Amino acid sequence: MAQSDFLYPENPKRRQEVNRLHQELLDCLSDSFHATNKLIGVLNTHLGCMLPSIEMKGDGTIKENCDIIIQAMMNIQKELQKVDEALKDKLEPTLYRKLQDIKERETEKIAIVQKVISVILGEATSAASAVAVKLVGSNVTTGIINKLVTVLAQIGASLLGSIGVAVLGLGIDMIIRAILGAVEKTQLQAAIKSYEKHLVEFKSASEKYHHAITEVTNTVKHQVK
Repeated sequence: MAQSDFLYPENPKRRQEVNRLHQELLDCLSDSFHATNKLIGVLNTHLGCMLPSIEMKGDGTIKENCDIIIQAMMNIQKELQKVDEALKDKLEPTLYRKLQDIKERETEKIAIVQKVISVILGEATSAASAVAVKLVGSNVTTGIINKLVTVLAQIGASLLGSIGVAVLGLGIDMIIRAILGAVEKTQLQAAIKSYEKHLVEFKSASEKYHHAITEVTNTVKHQVK
C-alpha cells in the first residue's frame, strides 16, 4: 500500500479506476487505427489513392498516437478534396449541386458520378462511384472526421497526452506514477475526471466515424456483387 493511502483510503479504488479508464482510452485509440486503415484500404482500392497504412506506436505516448491518426485523416481529406475538385470541374454545375443535396437519392448521385469517374480515375466502376458519393457527397469529411480530429487533438493536449500507451504492462502502481508522478487524492481525482471527460467525447466521435466507414464498406460490397 502506498504511504499516501493512509491519508486517502479511497486511493486504491481510484487507482483501479484510472487503470480501467486508461484501458478504455487505449481500446478507442486501437479501434480508430483499425477503422482508419479500413478507410485507407477502400480509398487505395477504389479511388486510386496511395495512402500508407498506419500502426499504433507501442512505445509512444497517447499524444504521439493521436497525432498519427490525425495526420492520416488529414491525408485522407486531401485525397477526397482532390476527387471533389475533379468532380466539380468535370460535372455541369447543376449535376454537381445535386451531389451536395442531402435530399437527392444516393442511387441518382452514383449515376451522376459514374458519368465522369472514368475521366478522373482512368476507369469506371460502380464501386468507385459509390465510394466517391459516400465520402465526397456527404458529411463524412466535413463533419465526422473533423470532429474526431478535434477530439484527438484535445486528448493529445490534455494531461493524458504525455502518458505512454505501454504503461498497462507495468502494473497499476507504475501506471499511476507514469500518469501522476505521485499519488495524491486530488491528482487521482483530476486524472479520473480528465479520462471520463475525454472518453465521452472520444467514444461519441469514434462511433460515428466507425459507422460511416462501415456504411462505405457495405456499399462497396453491394456494388461489387
